[in-house]
Amino acid sequence: MGRGPSIEGRKNASDARRGAVFTKLARDIRIAARTGLPDPANNARLRTAVDKALAANMPKDSIERAIRRGAGLDGGATEEVRYEGYGPGGVALLIDCITDNPQRTVADVRHALSKHGGNLGTSGSVAFQFQRVGVVVVAAASGTSAEEKALEVALDSGADDVQTADGESTVLCAPEQFEAVRKALEAAGLEVTHAAVEMRPQNRVPVPAESLEPLTSLLDWLDEIDDVHEVFHNALLPDARS
Repeated sequence: MGRGPSIEGRKNASDARRGAVFTKLARDIRIAARTGLPDPANNARLRTAVDKALAANMPKDSIERAIRRGAGLDGGATEEVRYEGYGPGGVALLIDCITDNPQRTVADVRHALSKHGGNLGTSGSVAFQFQRVGVVVVAAASGTSAEEKALEVALDSGADDVQTADGESTVLCAPEQFEAVRKALEAAGLEVTHAAVEMRPQNRVPVPAESLEPLTSLLDWLDEIDDVHEVFHNALLPDARS
């Protein structure tokens, strides 16, 4: 009878996944520290990045090292690069990367797309289909009054819309209002499970059945590339992945 993965094997796989997450979080912190003050108290983007890292149990010394490197105190300059392209079924893709070697990164992204029937586009080829939006997700709370509280606090703090589904409320706002909305929801005692400024598609398109598996495989492949920070798409998928 065959044996399942050993305890050591499972631990190694878990460590690898955690290491990949920490790598992406560290890059986010470095970019935030490079584009603003290296102090989370006076840099909203950096504070958000540090909060995400702490929530993922990233060691504090790793966070501090990433801040120092981003501020130029430890060398290793990185930059943000956005690639636009199409995936299976003509799905529009925005691929945001943080890299110290753009030539390597574009080669990795192009390879991932070509292996799944997609291709890179030129700058601006798909970006017009997306809008930069502040997104704050509030965890489920029992009772209609709790939903009403989230709605009231969000709108009073400058949010544009609140969408409640599957036991959680998604608050949408202009990027300029993002910090105010997030702080107001947290101050009201609501549990914020996700907060970020994202590129959201203005319309989602259905994916042909034959393109669904290649598309999900592509998204997983891109997620495994160390330099890829975030991927936004306009596909209407059967699950909740964005």
